Amino acid sequence: MLCTRLTNARFLTMDPGRPVAHDLGIWRGRIVGLDEAVTSLPAREIVDLQGATVLPGFIDAHVHLAWTGFKQTTPSLAGLTRVDDVLAVVAEAVARTRAPGDWVSVVGYDQRALGRHLTAADLDKVSDGRRLYLLHDSGHGCVVNTAVLDLLPAGIPHENGFLAEQAMGAARALRPPHSQEDLAEAIGRAARTCLAEGVTACAEAGIGGTLFGHSPVELGAYQLARDEDLLPLRVQLMVSADRLRPVAAQETDGIPRALDLGLRTGFGDDRLSVGALKVWTDGGMMARTAALTSPYEGLDHAGQLQDDPEVLTNLIVDGHLAGWQLAVHAIGDRAADIALDAIERAQRMRPRPEARHRIEHAGLIRPDQLPRMARLGVSAVVQPGFLRCFGDDYASIMGELRAPWMYRGKAFLDHGIPLVGSSDRPVADGSPLRAVQFMVERASVSGRRIGPEEAVTLDQALHAYTVAGARACHWEDRMGSLTPGKHADLVVLADDPRYVDTSRIGDIDVVETYVAGHPARPRD
Repeated sequence: MLCTRLTNARFLTMDPGRPVAHDLGIWRGRIVGLDEAVTSLPAREIVDLQGATVLPGFIDAHVHLAWTGFKQTTPSLAGLTRVDDVLAVVAEAVARTRAPGDWVSVVGYDQRALGRHLTAADLDKVSDGRRLYLLHDSGHGCVVNTAVLDLLPAGIPHENGFLAEQAMGAARALRPPHSQEDLAEAIGRAARTCLAEGVTACAEAGIGGTLFGHSPVELGAYQLARDEDLLPLRVQLMVSADRLRPVAAQETDGIPRALDLGLRTGFGDDRLSVGALKVWTDGGMMARTAALTSPYEGLDHAGQLQDDPEVLTNLIVDGHLAGWQLAVHAIGDRAADIALDAIERAQRMRPRPEARHRIEHAGLIRPDQLPRMARLGVSAVVQPGFLRCFGDDYASIMGELRAPWMYRGKAFLDHGIPLVGSSDRPVADGSPLRAVQFMVERASVSGRRIGPEEAVTLDQALHAYTVAGARACHWEDRMGSLTPGKHADLVVLADDPRYVDTSRIGDIDVVETYVAGHPARPRD
């Protein structure tokens, strides 16, 4: 007997062996059959989906759940365009604290909206003895007041209170870590937001590290969230590469650096597991710190790397030798060169054809880099929402020649490079459907077409958020398509994206999200 039979629907299975079905049977959280294989079987529950369209649950291969959850409850500067209004919000946040010396966090900072960076002197006017930390929306910088600058180790560079990349990490390190309980609550809030948008599985893009870590025991917070039923979707955790340390392993193991006990990619189960090793090589376009081979338009610099190229290369190589899948953050083309050089060196030293190393973002990839990515077998884990939300700005700072190379689609597929969809939430909009719409039409929210030659078909865009996402996370035997034997993770849509105008794909309602065969309704 089936646990559940879903009927009267258009199942777009993403399985080329059987692309469409009308009935789907579920037993103990798994898909057991389609159409004639299940229509005559008894079931404890029969759900009439009334003609809805059903897809495999979306897989977001690059998110920041804890950051998303905290951002939802932290004072925000989003949408403000005047310095005085920003300072008023900060002053209000300060007023809610208890005593001098308290830390005050504010999110949503973006110098582009203000026309200039805030300074420590600006913040000092409203700090009232508190330590102020305004996180840049990109996650690659912050502005702090003098009370924080006075605590930083000597030699930490800043521009009148604005700290970027590793300098920002030094400021983060001064703050008390979040408790596991607070982290678990934040993770749960973000997970519920994902579910509401049809996401059933995601990869958390870097825990425990200097740049984005929230606690030295952050992995435990995810276990706590699971134990307390706050984690309603499947999560794979990328571990920040700066958590590796030298180990005296057996010489024949060839492992120079590792996590304690040799923990690496693949540990865990279907609900919570350890994924790739996250390596940051550069910053971001929004903060103007993505590392380019030639300067930004209108600026006299080309961004920055996170460290000396040889240091970054050795870190990537050591991660590969220790058995990790690599997820290398590389937004600028110079950073991509560093990543590809290191991956090539690592594969020469110890070939691992099925490592499935990934370039996270691949934000600016020159034409000459495409064949090399294909040869090395790396995936491009892109964020279409970046160009949808910020494309006008990004195109202006890249210039006419480079703008078509940003967050490519078709060129990756034409070269045989796996194209994987993701959001990087909360940096940009997390909706997979709105990202799919952008991939097909390549239009920003203003309507500007950005690299229209990089547009892909609807099927290719959906593939990026289902089948390709599963493969990038080594999940292809368990999810990514509505195939018998796989998890019954699926999203029920009010309309069929194949039959609505492209401009309406992002507005299709998510009616229900199923995880392991059960409706995963977000809790209030």
